[in-house]
Amino acid sequence: MRATQGRVLASIAARREAGMVTSEYAVGVIAAVAFAAALYKVVTSGQVGEELQGIVGRALNVQM
Repeated sequence: MRATQGRVLASIAARREAGMVTSEYAVGVIAAVAFAAALYKVVTSGQVGEELQGIVGRALNVQM
């Protein structure tokens, strides 16, 4: 009987932990999206866009 109770309690504990993993995953996704939005704003700003175009232009015009 005690072995069965132990398995039941372990099963319940495992289910509780599964929910935490899902919530942590959701927080991670939200943080990644927020970071991507901030990065997009920086990259699409005028000065940064000009600098990136200059870098790409110089890379494409390298003499070999």
